[in-house]
Amino acid sequence: MKSNLLIASCLGIMLSLGACGINNANVAYQTLNVMTFNIRYNNPSDGEYAWPNRKENVASVVRFHKADIIGMQEALRGQIDDLQQLLPEYRWIGVGRDDGENAGEFSPIFYRQDRLRVLDNGTFWLSETPEIIGSKSWDAAITRIANWAVMEDLQSGQQILMLNTHFDHRGEQARTNSATLIARYVQSLSDGRPAVITGDFNVPPTALAYATMTEDYADSYLKSLTVPHGPEGTFGGFVVGEDGNNRRIDYVFISEEIEVLRYAALSDQWNGFYPSDHLPVMVELQLP
Repeated sequence: MKSNLLIASCLGIMLSLGACGINNANVAYQTLNVMTFNIRYNNPSDGEYAWPNRKENVASVVRFHKADIIGMQEALRGQIDDLQQLLPEYRWIGVGRDDGENAGEFSPIFYRQDRLRVLDNGTFWLSETPEIIGSKSWDAAITRIANWAVMEDLQSGQQILMLNTHFDHRGEQARTNSATLIARYVQSLSDGRPAVITGDFNVPPTALAYATMTEDYADSYLKSLTVPHGPEGTFGGFVVGEDGNNRRIDYVFISEEIEVLRYAALSDQWNGFYPSDHLPVMVELQLP
């Protein structure tokens, strides 16, 4: 009798542990590591910091930190091809901002193909005529773009809207109006799905464009359930400590129903220099 009770007790414990394991797995499946990374365009004038000397380091950061989705900025088509070769486990979507195909900088979205699939995607320009290829407006110095994708998590079935962008570096009016434009597009495209917005927004948290973005979407830096890791600033040059990296201009904004488990500005460096003049930002997100 005691033997039967002991066996039953052991079976109960094993079933409980099994159930816990399943629950923990389900929770893990619904977290996503999302990164925003301005990789600096391929400019030969950068000398020792030019792209051919950095590309393996950029790929290494993405791979080591196990990013599921990466919104990149300043990527030229040749750089994208390099990263696709170095990161075969990823796919990407996006177009060049100058012609809607291959010319000019991209703001591509890379994603792990074993984790996510793209259900729909598109592009619009940060202008008064967002559907016109190559258009720019307001006081923008150059053409700017936003790429978006509706993605499905292959493990959980959860769908999200992912949008990646790069705001103008000079036009304050352009940045503010771009924030308003993006908020309008995200509201329409998300169709009730959780939304994630990555980018180099070229503004500090004191700017009107930032205030416009955070009217409807939370700054993951402020919403992190754990203390943010790494430097506060995200832009300051290639050399460690050169400018202090004291400007926080790269962000991951999220819709309110998403929880931020962790936030980090990744200061990975090789022999005293960073893989880009921006630090990548990565967040671990808990989807609803």
